[in-house]
Amino acid sequence: MPRFVELWVYLSATPLFGLTATLVVYLLANAAYTRLDSAPWANPVLWSVVTLAGGLLATGVDYPTYFAGAQFIHFLLGPAVVALAWPLWQRRAELRARFGRLVLAALLGGVAAAGSAVVLGWAVGLPDDVVLSLAPKSVTAPVAMGISEKIGGIPALSAVFAVLTGMIGALSGKYLFDALRIANDATGYAARGFSLGTAAHGIGAARALHVDADAGAYAGLALGMQVVLAALLMPLVFRLF
Repeated sequence: MPRFVELWVYLSATPLFGLTATLVVYLLANAAYTRLDSAPWANPVLWSVVTLAGGLLATGVDYPTYFAGAQFIHFLLGPAVVALAWPLWQRRAELRARFGRLVLAALLGGVAAAGSAVVLGWAVGLPDDVVLSLAPKSVTAPVAMGISEKIGGIPALSAVFAVLTGMIGALSGKYLFDALRIANDATGYAARGFSLGTAAHGIGAARALHVDADAGAYAGLALGMQVVLAALLMPLVFRLF
């Protein structure tokens, strides 16, 4: 037992700890997700976060120590997002034909996502800075933090809201689309994917990619469109009001 404790103390203090823990936990969560027929509630991102957070709390390892190793995976997030452009390139002809409708859908979806959060926040009496932090909740977390800073919100809180929004979208999207009777065909998957990317950014896009290639492609497109539209328009709109 003393040797095990010594080994744990050594490993927990090295960058290898964060990297290994993240990979092992995610692979186990993804294996369970596959065995459960990709059930939304078994989302591997959700259970990886829960497991890693619980493990850090239980062992007393602080987040900077964990992130010293996990940053190598964090770095790969950028190339992974850029790689979402490849499915779009493969579908460039149909995207060109639908360009106007897609831009309109992205605008309306972004307005609904931000507007509903702001209105509900004001309705329940949240402080102004918290309400402003809610506005970019459907934009991927790094961009949401930048927008929040520009409009007077709290960047760290916006990151939390963005992650929670992505997780809720990934977990509930299938049930909502089924309730709305959106078909499980090529057109239906395009609509499902675009909706998930619009409302639940990268985490929703990851869920869409697990389900169908068309859904993943349109989710990636919606994610990118929301980043551009929100970064350009949201600071201007809030400045006017």
